[in-house]
Amino acid sequence: MSVEAVLSRISEIRSQIDTLRGGSAAATSTSSSAGSTSASSSAFADALATATGNTGTATAAAAAATTSSAPATSVDAGAGTLATGSGATGSDVVADAKKYLGVPYVFGGTTTAGMDCSGLVQTVFKDLGVTMPRVVPDQAKMGVEVGSLKDAQPGDLIIPKGEGHVVIYVGDGKVLHAPRPGKDVRIVDNWYSDADIATIRRIVPAQASATPATTATTAASSATDLQTAALLSMMQSGSAA
Repeated sequence: MSVEAVLSRISEIRSQIDTLRGGSAAATSTSSSAGSTSASSSAFADALATATGNTGTATAAAAAATTSSAPATSVDAGAGTLATGSGATGSDVVADAKKYLGVPYVFGGTTTAGMDCSGLVQTVFKDLGVTMPRVVPDQAKMGVEVGSLKDAQPGDLIIPKGEGHVVIYVGDGKVLHAPRPGKDVRIVDNWYSDADIATIRRIVPAQASATPATTATTAASSATDLQTAALLSMMQSGSAA
């Protein structure tokens, strides 16, 4: 390949990179912009494939970048999945639950006038914009299962065998719950062992995930790395000629 051809391809690829970055910035505000980012990624993939002759690899990379930048939107708790749409994390669950410390236990209650264990859980997640079932057996099916107490993170739900109670793990071996009539919402040392537990459920992510803006920036950086590799390959080909 001649030097003139190499310089021409460099100009074209840089133009595609600029388009990709512009689309990535817009993707943080609207879903239509996300489509623009996808189109830009595909356009860059086409240019890169032409430059390197490796269409399959470039297309796969662009598809991966597009997939990773798509934000999750679910705000309903579901079995086998995390409810990520509200942006709430396990730490948010603990912080919100602490607002109800001292509320008296009332069977069937879901307000500050009184609440039971599952009513507390449902109310906390409702505060955070996440829809949860009302009773323990249904709550025990939501989210993803955590293998054991050693893997539990703040905000996880611990449900003992028999599914007659539910507590919120707050970290450092402590749990927050609405115990029984005559008691109020409180934080106590966790008294359950793995042998006592039916399931531990994680309803929302334990930690905040990367924002769409961060993900888009990462995708653009990856595209720049691919561009550099392509340019080096082209220059080597030109030197060999």
